Amino acid sequence: MSTKAVFYHAGCPVCVEAEGFIADALDPARFEVEVVHLGEQPDRLGEAESAGVKSVPALVVNSKPFHINFGASIEDLR
Repeated sequence: MSTKAVFYHAGCPVCVEAEGFIADALDPARFEVEVVHLGEQPDRLGEAESAGVKSVPALVVNSKPFHINFGASIEDLR
């Protein structure tokens, strides 16, 4: 059984680099990773905020947000 992990980003260079690292680093046998590009899917901004995401890139695992680096704040994406 795998754990759902959602990686939120906005397509900036910091986000793209973090996405590549996360995708390679997480064991696919343990994690089901969904990548959400908030620049292309702005309808999911509310979902990201509800999950506790304050800035992107961020990874949410087990309802806990992990902010990887500061690319852009959620407010900047509105």
